[in-house]
Amino acid sequence: MGSAIAIDVRAGRRQAFVEAARESFFTRGYGDTTMSSIAAEVGGSKTTLWSYFPSKQDLFAAVIDGIVERYSLALSIQVDESEPVAPVLQRFGHAVMTTILSDQILALHRLITGEAARFPELGAIFYERGPKRGKARLAAFITAAMADGRLRPGDAMIATRQFSGMIQSGCMQERLLGIAGFGLPESVARDIDAAVDTFMRAWGPAAPRG
Repeated sequence: MGSAIAIDVRAGRRQAFVEAARESFFTRGYGDTTMSSIAAEVGGSKTTLWSYFPSKQDLFAAVIDGIVERYSLALSIQVDESEPVAPVLQRFGHAVMTTILSDQILALHRLITGEAARFPELGAIFYERGPKRGKARLAAFITAAMADGRLRPGDAMIATRQFSGMIQSGCMQERLLGIAGFGLPESVARDIDAAVDTFMRAWGPAAPRG
């Protein structure tokens, strides 16, 4: 009983550090956030914080993990590798766009872009924990579809990147820039429909092989 309570207390304290760090990163930026300020915000010493996160990078990674776990639908949707291609692309497209247009993910993109020149490692941390995992799932499905003839043979990761780029080619930049009126559900749905149609024309089994 006592050990379970201790584990709960430790998990709660760890989460408090992560939440304080997320708020600080988003409001002050990565460079201006210090481990001392996070420790002071939660209450306790830097030594305590270091026992959970040995570096600010580790703390940033934990913030990303929390956001990805909560918002990244592309990592949780169920996909049968034998399904027809177009419906799977539709589901992936909507999952990805719902994820990247959420306020938390947009804030994360802005944070990383703003700090990229000084802290290029932040982009790599985010990519490994989010976009790379989503692309790997879609590439595995596309690989299976290429193998059984639902799609023409080719480089599955190139195809995945092309589809990812097409679904984001509509409103993503405008939303990142904070321009109002972009990213409405109907416009996102049109962008996804167009991306699936273009993808199938390029990679469908009857598509020209160049």
